[in-house]
Amino acid sequence: MPVNFDQILVVAISSRALFDLEEGHQIYERDGIDAYCEYQIEHENDTLKRGVAFTLVQKLLALNEKNEATTLVEVVLISRNSADTGLRVFNSIAHYGLNITRAAFTGGNSPWSYAQSFKADLFLSADPQDVANALDANMAAATILPHHPRKKGSKIEELRVAFDGDAVIFSDQSEQVFQEKGLEEFTQHEQSAANDPLPGGPFKSFLAALHHIQTAYDPRQSPIRTALFTARAAPTHERVIRTLRAWNIRIDEAVFLGGMDKGEFLKNFQADIYFDDQQGHCESTRQHVPTGHVPHGVSNTGKG
Repeated sequence: MPVNFDQILVVAISSRALFDLEEGHQIYERDGIDAYCEYQIEHENDTLKRGVAFTLVQKLLALNEKNEATTLVEVVLISRNSADTGLRVFNSIAHYGLNITRAAFTGGNSPWSYAQSFKADLFLSADPQDVANALDANMAAATILPHHPRKKGSKIEELRVAFDGDAVIFSDQSEQVFQEKGLEEFTQHEQSAANDPLPGGPFKSFLAALHHIQTAYDPRQSPIRTALFTARAAPTHERVIRTLRAWNIRIDEAVFLGGMDKGEFLKNFQADIYFDDQQGHCESTRQHVPTGHVPHGVSNTGKG
């Protein structure tokens, strides 16, 4: 009987996002593919260190342990390694006890399309072009940025996922107004449209999938906590709140920063991952929490 991922949150992740493969990547960049393959085969029994998204994946898979009745999350590995060099990755997966059984090894070719075949709700990679291709295919995707992960993992058991608003959860429609006409006209525009729900952005469906899992739990006992960290401030907050209400999506925390730096606030929330479309915000937040850059919208294209 064919495997069916309906009603399951599917996350596709690259090996460089899951593990620290920087040393091997430097060998590849410096000495080429043959030297890289030789290095990985020589070290295939050496466990890889945890990568930026390791704790996120660990907590995603733990959701299945908390709900033995059914599988809630499937994590699949999408890698440019060959099956031969990928053996070290799977040995490391086994060492850490991660229940990842499905993978695509593409031997140097771009692997993002396999995330489509796996019907992934989210694709995380260290390769910006793969991420851009996935976003163009209407998949939630982000480039995992360098960050020093917690050595002993998070002390908080619940999964904590944080999002920017415009061009991430929502479309960049309002951001276009802000960039073209400035803060005053943006504020007027959002006030006049306060009762009109914003169109969805690339991460709407992923947020909805998290919300779907949350609905099976009492809000006080949910293993997932979500948060919105946006540069918006009153009075432009109203349209955001009414949009989420219209979508019937719960978000646990909402922080309206009015342009303040986001880094310290994300540190306080202790996010396992934060998604933002603007490189400037990502540079701040990645100093504190694992961060995924979402290269979507006018801030990344310069186009309306």
